Formats: sequence, C-alpha cells, structure tokens
Amino acid sequence: MPGAVTNARIHRRLIDSLYVEAMLLADEARGYFDQGARIEREALDPLGRVTFSCESLKVTTRLMHIIAWLLTQRAVDSGELTPRDALDPARRLGDAPVTEDAVLAQMPAEARALIESSIDLHRRVAKLDEAQAEPHPSDSPVQHMQARLAMAF
Repeated sequence: MPGAVTNARIHRRLIDSLYVEAMLLADEARGYFDQGARIEREALDPLGRVTFSCESLKVTTRLMHIIAWLLTQRAVDSGELTPRDALDPARRLGDAPVTEDAVLAQMPAEARALIESSIDLHRRVAKLDEAQAEPHPSDSPVQHMQARLAMAF
C-alpha cells in the first residue's frame, strides 16, 4: 500500500509539473505568434507566411491536446473521474499534427524552438498516455480508493 501512495504522489507531481510546462509554453507561443513574430512573418513570401501560420496552429493544437489530457489526469487524481473514464477515447491524448523537417528548417529560430518544444512535450505526454492504457492487474477500485484516502491524510 505505501508503494501505491508514493506512486500516486509522484504521478500527481509529474502531472502538475507537465501542466505548468504546457501552460508556460502556451503563453510563450501565444506571445510570439501573436506579436513577436510579426516582422519575421512579414519578411516571408506569401507561401512562407501561410506555412508559418499553419505551424503556429499546429503548436496550438499540440498544446491544447496536452493541456486537456493533463486536466483529465488531474480530474482522476481528485476523484472527479475514474481511471476507467480517463481511458475513453474522447479523453485520450489527441494525435499531434506533423511538422515536416524541411518546413521546420525554414522557420525562424524562435518559431523553430517553439515548434520543437511542443513536439517534445507532446511526445513525452504521449508516453504517459500509452502507459496508462496498459492493463495493471493489481488495480482495483478498492486499492484506488485506499490510495486516494491515504493521500488525503
């Protein structure tokens, strides 16, 4: 039982730290793509501007999928959702839009860094999403409730 409580606390801390990272990255991306990139975007040819805008939408999509998944995990940790509910396909991590290497290489340095950061964060969260879907034979509703009670006290 103590191992389950420790794992639950580690899971909560991991989810919280990923949530903070995602929110900071979302804020940084918003600031850059909304304001900071104006000069860089205007220096691009028309097709480059469209590509730049598409990549900013891909970053936003990745981050919103991540944030939604992390909020689902928080809901499970707080008892608002069951772990089984979190496995519903609608609550799983959405697929990340693909950014081609050639497109990434053409992006301004700051845009490239934000795109790469969003790809990396999505990849890490996807590993957690895949791991939670793996069956755990020792999981039971009673053990889950005991772990939640132990964390509360």
